[in-house]
Amino acid sequence: MAIIPYIAKGVLAENNILEKMRQLILLTTILITLVSCKKDDNSTTIADKPSEQKTINLTIDGNPRSFIVYLPTGYNNAGKMPMIFAIHGGSGTPEGMINIANFKTIADRDKVVLVYPAGIQNNWNDGRPTTPNQLGINDVSFFNQMCDYMIANYSVDGTKIYATGISNGGFMSSRLGCELSNRIAAIAVDAATIEATTIAPSCNPGRPVPAIYIHGTTDPLVPFTGGQMTAGGTAGGTVLSHFQAIDKWVTINGCNTTPTITDLPDIANDGTSIKQRVYSGGTNGSEVVSYVVLNGGHTWPQGYQYLNEVIIGKTSQDMNACEVIWTFFKRFKRQ
Repeated sequence: MAIIPYIAKGVLAENNILEKMRQLILLTTILITLVSCKKDDNSTTIADKPSEQKTINLTIDGNPRSFIVYLPTGYNNAGKMPMIFAIHGGSGTPEGMINIANFKTIADRDKVVLVYPAGIQNNWNDGRPTTPNQLGINDVSFFNQMCDYMIANYSVDGTKIYATGISNGGFMSSRLGCELSNRIAAIAVDAATIEATTIAPSCNPGRPVPAIYIHGTTDPLVPFTGGQMTAGGTAGGTVLSHFQAIDKWVTINGCNTTPTITDLPDIANDGTSIKQRVYSGGTNGSEVVSYVVLNGGHTWPQGYQYLNEVIIGKTSQDMNACEVIWTFFKRFKRQ
């Protein structure tokens, strides 16, 4: 009879060992599960997507329209991104504008969406008697609906939409600043000013629109001193001078009328030089900047020389217009 307690004790000891082993196995299982979950979390991190370029085709106001969209590297992880309309000149194309004013390096670096739209018959209704103007094309509506499309389909910050362009595209950028200020946060105009007879007199955006104007003094197509356009194409029209356009936006934005003047370094020794005038102190911190390119032509500084110098004049190498424009744009958002 005395042996039973020993047997009972042995059974109890064995049960305790089994219970401890069970607890140890359970703890190990939990730890393995936690580690596995952590690995799963890491494995589901979305890698940055490469850049993507695509052509979008839409019907706007009954007309087939198209534009090239460039999405920067890592756009899927960038959150809400700013967007730049880069608008081609008369007889130009979106592809040609990419060559002249290639913002892609900036877009990849700073996560900016680029939109290169196409004009009807390669032109824009900027207020002058262009083909789209004569056809009654509402290009302001086109840009407004592109804004709607991009905000609905991509991660675009609707308060950080900007417009820039050269020549006909520059005049169109001016018109967008005047008539689409509910979407456009700032504009940058190259080799253009503002149409003088209808757009400039009625330009009253109701909010400040920060603006840059870049213009060569020897532009053979858009006269630096304004007036009637006679050279280069059949659009013609009457346009403001460079400084009339500057004064217009200085008044609209409530900027100081006395600028800070700086001669940019003559880094290229290419026969051009650039004088910067900054009109600061505007409403909501807005600003207007003039870049006068002495001996500059109908060109985009450090951009592609798309025609012979005899036809369009010199392309200044003394500043990178894309970098200057983006540095300006990113300071502002639509209020």
